[in-house]
Amino acid sequence: MTDAVYELAQVNIARLKAPLDSPQLKDFMDALDPVNAAADAADGFVWRLQSEAGDATDIPVFGDSWLIINMSVWRDADALTAFMYQGRHREMPARRREWFERLAEAVTTLWWVPAGHRPTVAEAETRLLHLRTHGPTPYAFTLRTSFPAGATAPETGEVPEGLGCSP
Repeated sequence: MTDAVYELAQVNIARLKAPLDSPQLKDFMDALDPVNAAADAADGFVWRLQSEAGDATDIPVFGDSWLIINMSVWRDADALTAFMYQGRHREMPARRREWFERLAEAVTTLWWVPAGHRPTVAEAETRLLHLRTHGPTPYAFTLRTSFPAGATAPETGEVPEGLGCSP
């Protein structure tokens, strides 16, 4: 149990180079359950998005069947960073170009949520579009440009409705 007022939500999306059941993505799919299990057991891990299958590869994002989503909640940025750069997860980003297209837009964003809140895919899409439009702000930011928990109102101005990701 935690006395935290806020927890850190993160989302990242990726556009597949091939179908999930293809030989090209076999290593990625084989690593998915062990990496998710490592996340579930990591210090500071709170929650991750998953379907009945146990991962999120079948959960639609931006209405694009070639995009996959990973979304989780962590105690803080230190806990998320520690997980990202050690253990089973560490090799995944190094191999991402084998499995996923390079996208021009931001594909990862972070934001603070009230402790106990579980973000939705729609919320993640909104935060990601906000980051693409306004850059890092307290509403949607990156590990490189982060903000303390607290004020998270969106920047004023129009957020584009375009939902797809262009390579």
